[in-house]
Amino acid sequence: MNYRGRIAPTPTGYLHLGHARTFWTAYNRCKAANGTLLFRNENLDGDRCKEEYQQAAIEDCRWFGIKWEGEPLNQSTRTKYYLEAFKELYGADYLYPCTCTRKDIQEAAIAPHGEGGEAIYPGTCRQIIATSDNQPANWRFRVPKGKKIEFEDAHFGPQTFTCGIDFGDFPVWQKNGAPAYQLAVVVDDAAMGITEVVRGADLLTSTARQLLLYTALGLTPPAYYHCELMCDKYGQRLSKRHDALSLRSLRDQGKTPKELRSEWV
Repeated sequence: MNYRGRIAPTPTGYLHLGHARTFWTAYNRCKAANGTLLFRNENLDGDRCKEEYQQAAIEDCRWFGIKWEGEPLNQSTRTKYYLEAFKELYGADYLYPCTCTRKDIQEAAIAPHGEGGEAIYPGTCRQIIATSDNQPANWRFRVPKGKKIEFEDAHFGPQTFTCGIDFGDFPVWQKNGAPAYQLAVVVDDAAMGITEVVRGADLLTSTARQLLLYTALGLTPPAYYHCELMCDKYGQRLSKRHDALSLRSLRDQGKTPKELRSEWV
């Protein structure tokens, strides 16, 4: 199978240097394999995703020297495909409605905390039978507790995560009517024929979740390459709040892509 990769920014702010390094890695791995690189806007969050950030991401990636084929794909146009996958999971009894708030989960005495301090859902609503009272709910995927999810990461090597310990039941559909990140990414990567996903190390646990969805939906998962995260001079992981390290700001300061890339070596 020919190599097919993707870069998939979320347009909730300007891209920073960490994004650039990850996308540059994706571009070069694809180029080395003589493959095809695609661009996807992960713009499902209607409240936070902005058109100005979406266009800025495209412009900044082009300025940085990253090339892809075709027009960017927008997740906001693909709800019907996510709904089809949701219905398939629902019909196979993988899902259940959950009315717990973030505060409920954080305060649950039995809720352990996984990688990065994320509260693991304690399963409060797992055994509750759905009613017809139309109460808004998130729909969670029922993970097989104790099951080990193993995969080979092309950068970090063998990875193992245990369901119920490293992560719990996770949302695939939100109470606001929008698909959750985990489901949308799986549906789109499969539909786009992606053979390798290159992204940040903060999504290693998400890979374990997504592998469960691939199996449940009868889809073939891609290979994975997770990049080390970039930190500022204080050791804090870069985020979109680091405006001084955004590609836009660095370009305004007269920096060139070649100069920025030389600092990674």
